[in-house]
Amino acid sequence: MDRTAQLISPSAERSIAYDPPGSPPSLHVRAAKVLEGNWTGASTVPSRGLYPHQWSWDSAFIAIGLRHLSPLRAQTELETLLAAQWGDGRVPHIVFNPSVPLDAYFPSPDFWRSSTAGRTAGAPRTVQTSGIVQPPVHALAAWLVHRADPGLSRARGFLARVYPRLAAWHRYLLHRRDLGGGGLASVVHPWEQGMDNSPAWDLPLARVTPAPARSFRRADLDHGAAEDRPTDLDYGRYVRLATDYRDGGYADGTGGFAVEDPAFNALLIASEHALARIAAELGAPGTARHARAERLTEALVERLWDPASGMFLCRDLRAPAPDGRGTLIPERGVSGLIPLLLPGLPRTIVSTLLRTASGPHFGLGTTTRLLPSYDLLGEAFDPHRYWRGPAWFNTAWLVERGLRTQGELQQADALRQSVLELAGATDFAEYVDPYTGEACGATGFSWTAALALDLLHGDTTVTADMELKGGNRR
Repeated sequence: MDRTAQLISPSAERSIAYDPPGSPPSLHVRAAKVLEGNWTGASTVPSRGLYPHQWSWDSAFIAIGLRHLSPLRAQTELETLLAAQWGDGRVPHIVFNPSVPLDAYFPSPDFWRSSTAGRTAGAPRTVQTSGIVQPPVHALAAWLVHRADPGLSRARGFLARVYPRLAAWHRYLLHRRDLGGGGLASVVHPWEQGMDNSPAWDLPLARVTPAPARSFRRADLDHGAAEDRPTDLDYGRYVRLATDYRDGGYADGTGGFAVEDPAFNALLIASEHALARIAAELGAPGTARHARAERLTEALVERLWDPASGMFLCRDLRAPAPDGRGTLIPERGVSGLIPLLLPGLPRTIVSTLLRTASGPHFGLGTTTRLLPSYDLLGEAFDPHRYWRGPAWFNTAWLVERGLRTQGELQQADALRQSVLELAGATDFAEYVDPYTGEACGATGFSWTAALALDLLHGDTTVTADMELKGGNRR
């Protein structure tokens, strides 16, 4: 039997058609083959060459797509990641595969030293991980995976087993990472936010003394062109921040980099709503979590909404400010559009975000095929350099869901079609030129394949899967 066919669960086989003999492989079959090829037995690598371990938010997006092929494997994907959770609740951004050579990826396990440097924070002893985190998409992913096959999920006790870990993960973010005191979670390293090389980090990173270039070797340049990757100077600053965090025992609140990011917090809010649904499924009241999500939405608006920019901006907590709250970073990135996911946004803000997305800064539906990761008119815009302009499929998926949540179905349908066309045309590229759709980075990229599957087979109406709670406030 074709191993791709084995990947598809019996419940999914009833609704997914196979290609007729002799016909070109469909997008579905091609995407399934990518996910099969990147499967390691317990989780899925983002790509075999550049990213040979398990990444946190990648696995959440991958599980969302895998649910259309094998709900069991989607559940396993999340369970494997959560098994590496630290005692303080953090979910590490990398879970290392011990069979991969140390020089295949940097920073490697011997850099992070999780089991020793992270002992006070409760790092696991039986698996090596990084010490930083990534955006909290996991509860949302768990809820969607459950909805794909509720019978299987209940039979395996999937939600009952992951709920305590997800709740602990959210507690960590809401308490240990509320570094600004305003209710929002902060990131302490650009890699935590996921959009690693965004120009939004340039100002806070300028205060960081870079690690000497001779102190590390960049394995990423073995797999990608230098002009498409972060500069050596930026990488040196990333290494310095990670080194200082490690040497401080991964304690939060003491480092020189602390930023409140709109996408990170929007995903936390969406996952809070999802946790409320999971709690209700398990027979517990979810009203307190929905109420917390609404309070977080209010904090997001109060702290990160910038009417002059027409979008949400990042707040640099370490920048001097008279009120001690830090300052907003004057850079427009796609992160500032991700809060469209939230059903509780005031309608005036939604309308402004829609204008910004389709306007000259992002060009959605006019000049760009997919949303660029950074302002088209910004001085740092580069259509090919990592997170400084290229379009990514995961942010497109999030904005597509956001448009659908806000009732903008025509725009959502158009973005969905662009994602599907470009995913297929680029062999599931890591990211693309936002103007031309030219493939950049790795191909056969797992979250691109997974999210294309989700858009191909997912319901295009706002159902209980995505309508997390309520409607828009006027």
